[in-house]
Amino acid sequence: MGLDLDYSDGQTPIDEDEKEGLRIKAITTRGELDEFEQLGVEKAIAWTMERKPTLKQILTEDYIKELHKRMFADVWMWAGEFRTTNKNIGVDKFMIGVELKKQLDDCRYWIEQNVFSVDEIAVRLSHRIVSIHPFANGNGRHSRLLADILVSSGFGKPVFSWGRVNLTKKGEARARYLSALQEADNQNYAPLLQFARE
Repeated sequence: MGLDLDYSDGQTPIDEDEKEGLRIKAITTRGELDEFEQLGVEKAIAWTMERKPTLKQILTEDYIKELHKRMFADVWMWAGEFRTTNKNIGVDKFMIGVELKKQLDDCRYWIEQNVFSVDEIAVRLSHRIVSIHPFANGNGRHSRLLADILVSSGFGKPVFSWGRVNLTKKGEARARYLSALQEADNQNYAPLLQFARE
């Protein structure tokens, strides 16, 4: 039967060759996929809470990849690997490593020079990683968890609420989140910062 997915606004379609990387062949719907992926996300959260990474560890390509792998390795064979196809969002597949390095360097600079508040640094990092779109799937969830790790393990602040709902499902909160991301695309981070702490 295969994996037959319907996509909500803002969700990046998974290519047929990427679907071949599905580890659990019994998954055939978006709902089933979301459930199995959520289990992986919860395991990754537990992993981060046990380890409490430092700022230096968090802001590396290796950590970015490891976090994605921890989140999705039970579902996708390619979890933790940069995408090998171009998408309807994100930088060219060959520029992912370069753009990610630039973003991580920028983030270190913002921290060292106190350019923005801790919350804004984390939200800007999350937004930029979504716009780079390093992975075939799970970029939004990955970038939000990375922001949570940065503020909690890196700075000892509470994690973000992100609207207090599951943002993978259609609804008013997801629409507001996507609208806030679009505002951030235009360098207006206020709506995204507000949404992150609601």
